[in-house]
Amino acid sequence: MADAAPKRVPDTALDLPEAITALLFDLDGVLTKTAVVHDKAWKQTCDAFLKERAEDDGEDFVPFDPGRDYNEYVDGKPRYDGVRSFLESRGIELPEGEPEDPPAAETVCGLGNRKNELVLELIEKDGVEPYAGSVAFVKAAREAGLRRAVVSSSANCQEVLEAAGIADLFEARIDGNVADAEHLRGKPAPDTFLAAAQALGVEPAAACVFEDAVAGVEAGRAGNFGHVVGVDRVDHAEALRRHGADVVVEDLGELILSGG
Repeated sequence: MADAAPKRVPDTALDLPEAITALLFDLDGVLTKTAVVHDKAWKQTCDAFLKERAEDDGEDFVPFDPGRDYNEYVDGKPRYDGVRSFLESRGIELPEGEPEDPPAAETVCGLGNRKNELVLELIEKDGVEPYAGSVAFVKAAREAGLRRAVVSSSANCQEVLEAAGIADLFEARIDGNVADAEHLRGKPAPDTFLAAAQALGVEPAAACVFEDAVAGVEAGRAGNFGHVVGVDRVDHAEALRRHGADVVVEDLGELILSGG
């Protein structure tokens, strides 16, 4: 917690409202290219589950759509919420289970744990690459005196930040582990972003949210944050605007003003 309200350096060379003194970044798809990893893990997990279920019931197998299903039902949400949301979209009910369920368990938690197991395997195999424009933007923000926090539903947030080599750029981290410990609701509820603003010692009106998921921009709007930036990595700019983004960019590098 900061001892006093942060002072913004006048010449920030960043295209942000003057009142903004703190920046709250989603991780996957905003800072790192791990959204692709999560999408792949969701597809492998859900397709295996759906195919087995279709064979058992004698029905047609309808695979997980890495575009629509990922963006509408799971992106930006805590893992088990994503499982629940996707299954509901298919009219499927499973027992909730427990967080300790093995990945093979046919429960919401078991399916979520299988997805997480795959994510960790993919990260270990392929590593993590940050977006160059995002790294440049965060470094410029640090030089400008703006406070910086990462807000992610992932329980693997710290590991991803370290694997990408950008952990030292942020002063606070509110991730899935913190959310569980403090009983914070996941996005689209604003709880985790509000906790990040509190950790940085700023009011929501002085903070800017950066999100690539519809659920994330909804959380930014619900928390009455001063500015919400949608990051369009998958050609859904209009959906981001409709759900709460004040502006939409394809890369955070666009917000670094030339000649600043």
